[in-house]
Amino acid sequence: MPQIASLKSPAHSPAHTVVVLDFETSGLSPNQGDRAIEIGAVLIENGVITKRFSQLMNPGFRISSFIEDYTGINNQMLKDAPPCKEVMQSFAEFMGCHHLVAHNAAFDRRFLEAEFAHFGHEYSGQFSCSLLVARRLYQGAANHQLGTLVKYKGLPNDGTFHRALADAQMTAHLWLSMLDELKIEYGIENPPFSLMQRIATKNKTEVGRFLRQYARG
Repeated sequence: MPQIASLKSPAHSPAHTVVVLDFETSGLSPNQGDRAIEIGAVLIENGVITKRFSQLMNPGFRISSFIEDYTGINNQMLKDAPPCKEVMQSFAEFMGCHHLVAHNAAFDRRFLEAEFAHFGHEYSGQFSCSLLVARRLYQGAANHQLGTLVKYKGLPNDGTFHRALADAQMTAHLWLSMLDELKIEYGIENPPFSLMQRIATKNKTEVGRFLRQYARG
């Protein structure tokens, strides 16, 4: 039987305690046979990064030269890596019952669900998309790609992009920066995860008014 994690609803779960994840993959769609080749994740607890998870995984086939060049992950590295199922079982334990954050979350969610489906694991948590939230809170940014936002907000990074753990760590810092933004600009402290999800759906012209109303209760 599929395993389903039990957790609080987003309305009662704090946004400052989440797992932030990122996948590197063999292509764009698990529906076209693409698989994850690397996963990176960090656990944020009470606004502090406390744990990290990083692992290459062998998809069972050779990846293209384009993906090798784009990610810096080559076929020799993957040949020596554990299979996807083994890695994802370990990640399921790391993730526990936390809600999830990713930059362009629809992409990562598709691969998470597809990789879990290979061994019958089902996750009942929810995602929030840091890209969509950033589009509402950081409207002055030139664009909302992760690298652009890292420079725009002066976020910690080591200059590495398109590797899963590095991107997950930068996304985690972006998420914490946006929580700080809510506190500084609107006086919203310790928002629930559900508020971040709601922000992501708001029209850009309405988000300021929505947050001011939310802060007034």
